[in-house]
Amino acid sequence: MSEINGTPEGKEVEEVVVEEQVEATSVVEPVEEAIPSMDEFAAEIDASMTRVDIGDVLECTVISVGESEIIVNLGYVSDGLITKEELLLEGDQSISDAYKEGAVIKAEVQTMNDGEGNVRLSEKKAVQILVWDELEEAYKNGSKMTVKVSEVVKGGVIAMIKGIRAFMPASMVASTYVEDLNEYVGKELDVLVKDFDKRDRKVILSHKEIDRENREKARKAFFETVQKDQVFNGTVKKLMNFGAFVDLGGADGLIHINEMSWKRIKHPSDVMKEGDVVEVYVISVDREKEKISLGLKNIEDNPWDKINELYPVGKVFEGTVVRLAPFGAFVKIGEGIEGLVHVSEISHKRVETPASVLAEGQAVKVKVLKADGKAQKISLSIKATTEDEEAVELEKYTTDEEATTSLESVFKDILKDLN
Repeated sequence: MSEINGTPEGKEVEEVVVEEQVEATSVVEPVEEAIPSMDEFAAEIDASMTRVDIGDVLECTVISVGESEIIVNLGYVSDGLITKEELLLEGDQSISDAYKEGAVIKAEVQTMNDGEGNVRLSEKKAVQILVWDELEEAYKNGSKMTVKVSEVVKGGVIAMIKGIRAFMPASMVASTYVEDLNEYVGKELDVLVKDFDKRDRKVILSHKEIDRENREKARKAFFETVQKDQVFNGTVKKLMNFGAFVDLGGADGLIHINEMSWKRIKHPSDVMKEGDVVEVYVISVDREKEKISLGLKNIEDNPWDKINELYPVGKVFEGTVVRLAPFGAFVKIGEGIEGLVHVSEISHKRVETPASVLAEGQAVKVKVLKADGKAQKISLSIKATTEDEEAVELEKYTTDEEATTSLESVFKDILKDLN
């Protein structure tokens, strides 16, 4: 092997070839990435979107609120549109008052494309679908629902349950008789579903059992706390000949007719009417029998407060017999003031019964013997007035007798002098 410039011949060439081989093996060819086709891209987007079909009830997020509709996000390739007619609005409520951006509602798909690329939905339809399920569950389980009474119809009232009309018979509105059902219009009531037929869209409700339960709880709590002299604002519930029943909120109390006025009245209707709100105070409480006696708080001035000024002891007044009893006669001598003439104070003669010498409506003169404003009692006497008259006559007679006697003495003295 010959050398070239001190290097064996062929050696240099061999090394060059080796270097080229090393360089060649160190070069990495770039791998071309797979780019999805348009069909594959569309399929991927479609897979990430909510599947939507007509009749589906979807949870939507409000993204825009207009005057006549709202736009919602369904998680679908297109937005959803709900017109005013398909929204749950109360009365004249505006869309902007009822809905805000970001609010989440449920709506049923009506059409997939309204011609402008929007999915049309109905909140009303969705709610009705859901509420029928709720009604069926409440009917089966006996659970309570809250409804709002919208109108009075023949035989009862109509209550709206998220757009569904339900009937409540008059006998099931309350645990007691309701004379005017209109007082329930606009009120929210807890009710039980008594009858249910989804196919015929029939729902019968009752508030009666719940009302009875609530009243019983309120009544029990009321009698645990009510005290004598406690003041209430109550509603006159029913008028009777002997008085008026007043609803105090937890129980009914009775105002006796004698506690309605200091004047004698013929019937409670002379003073109040059913439905009136009156201020009353508790006269007495019987917790065992659950009875309450009431008095009107603010009736006209009490004449008994000034009884000694108006009717002082010893004075004689004109009066009228208003009531007879075996033990005496009650005589009215002023508005709200009646006194007792005991049978022993009617006459100087023995009286078997007051009715044998007196009659109701008879005018008599009476003398005040005793008056007690606190106890509201006044004792009168008829015979004492005759004693006064006899005393006056006697005094007059005595005066005349003395005058006559004195004159006779003068004549006797004159005749004596003449003789």
